[in-house]
Amino acid sequence: MNSDKSEFLGTAFRAAMLAGFHILENLGRISKDDIDTKRASDFVTRADKEAEQIILKTIKHKFPDHHFLAEESIKEVDTGEYRWIIDPLDGTTNFIHEYPVFSVSIALEYKSDVVLGVVYDPLRDELFTAEKGKGAFLNGKPLRVSLISDLSKSLVATGFPFRKKELIDPYLDLFKNIFHRVSDIRRAGSAALDLAYLASGRCDGFFEIGLSPWDIAAGSLLITEAGGIITDFGGGQDYLFTGNIVSGNRVLHGEILKEVKGIFRGKIDK
Repeated sequence: MNSDKSEFLGTAFRAAMLAGFHILENLGRISKDDIDTKRASDFVTRADKEAEQIILKTIKHKFPDHHFLAEESIKEVDTGEYRWIIDPLDGTTNFIHEYPVFSVSIALEYKSDVVLGVVYDPLRDELFTAEKGKGAFLNGKPLRVSLISDLSKSLVATGFPFRKKELIDPYLDLFKNIFHRVSDIRRAGSAALDLAYLASGRCDGFFEIGLSPWDIAAGSLLITEAGGIITDFGGGQDYLFTGNIVSGNRVLHGEILKEVKGIFRGKIDK
């Protein structure tokens, strides 16, 4: 594995950049005929599908024996040593509306452990990268999570549970409780970028319900390599499976998790 590490990162870098360029070429050029509805409030465009194929082609060219979990096409179980987890366009609704918050997210698992993560913001040409044990970086500069330890001075990010609308009432109770304890809350619409921003100290905490592995995988490694903590709603490490996450530095993560447990205990396991 060690001899391939630089190739892994270089391939993920190239795949993310190529997909990002393609997405930008299509920004503002998507018609209603290019948009499909997967389920309520969950869309896929021609650009999503084409960007995903660009990523898959780029990675498969270098690593034809690897497995893949990609949002719009391949859903292979984790049966091999290596599996790539791909979201070609995180923030599709934003992209459709030309709201300038979306990203490309690529992660690599090795024996079910995320060992590489790349999040690329094509609009700002910001490339967030992490390799396990090597730190997290933004365009080559090291990242660290925020040092803010006072929740009342923190900026927290979140996302609404549009995939689990049956949980909107307890979510809004949680939102209200946290709102009264923090400086402010942001809901931008790209979980992968939210996690990258947390890793870079641009926000101080994050919580969300009902995400998918491709939303979380790359960003989770960015956070841990930048010195932060990410858990499920029970405080454990099953967030890739549950899709429910709480993240922050060591102090703020604990404070937000207390609020989460106070609202969701008995409603969802973790």
